[in-house]
Amino acid sequence: MTPGRSPDPESAAAPTWLRPAVLVPVTIALSLVGGRFRSFSPAATWYVLGLSAVLAGLGLSGRVPKRPVPARLPRAAAWWLVPVLLAGLLELVDFLLGSVPAHPSLSRLLDPVLAGYLPRCAGYAAWLAVFWWLVRR
Repeated sequence: MTPGRSPDPESAAAPTWLRPAVLVPVTIALSLVGGRFRSFSPAATWYVLGLSAVLAGLGLSGRVPKRPVPARLPRAAAWWLVPVLLAGLLELVDFLLGSVPAHPSLSRLLDPVLAGYLPRCAGYAAWLAVFWWLVRR
């Protein structure tokens, strides 16, 4: 513990399975397993759907303590919605067009990057970290 800092009450009250010493190795293990699947294969799809169902179930169950959120976001935070909404709209249009070379979807653009095992593992780890962050909100 750092002098002058109080212990985090959230981590003291959290169950053992919610502590970083457990979550980090589990995330790494799940990412290493997910990286073994070929991109867009049925096995990869089922793996992602299964992990999503488990994480969504944890988030909806109330068994995971939520982090406090601000009562109101600053006005400047709304500007972050602009690029997110534009990227989502672009992805939707590209998907509806069939991901043709003139309008490739983000998934198609990331295929060469995610062709290797380690980048695919890193992608799974990033996806799991973001999903876990959403579960905690």
